[in-house]
Amino acid sequence: MDASQLELTLKRPIVIKVIVTPRWKEEVQQQLQGQVTQLDGQLQQLDQQAQKIVEDIKKQSITPIPPQVAQQIDNIQIQANQKKAQILEQKNQILQQLQQVQMLEMGQEAVQAQMEGYCSVAVGDNLIKKLNVQVVMRDGIVEEIRGEL
Repeated sequence: MDASQLELTLKRPIVIKVIVTPRWKEEVQQQLQGQVTQLDGQLQQLDQQAQKIVEDIKKQSITPIPPQVAQQIDNIQIQANQKKAQILEQKNQILQQLQQVQMLEMGQEAVQAQMEGYCSVAVGDNLIKKLNVQVVMRDGIVEEIRGEL
């Protein structure tokens, strides 16, 4: 087989960028705010569940509470606090994203996501250009494709 006829298919990252518009900014802010509200609900539910479990254990136990039961209650509270810390960390990350979105100026390009796609390369192709591809959108409509397909 002639070397000039060889082709290879590669997986490559494709950067998805958006042009900031009032519509996009509002949609992203609403989405992020919805995630914050959902996490707040999870925190509240977690508190209620942990409190109910502890109350049930205390009701089923004799007074004074034996050390094994006290240890069980402590373990439940530790687990609940660890889960709360995870949820609070997620919430803080989302709040930071929300703040970053609010600071974006209209018309500015922002990276929204990264996907993977495939491309064919052959002898003589510029691999760097083939691997550096961006899709630029405005309000969900592809406005430009940058790089070699």
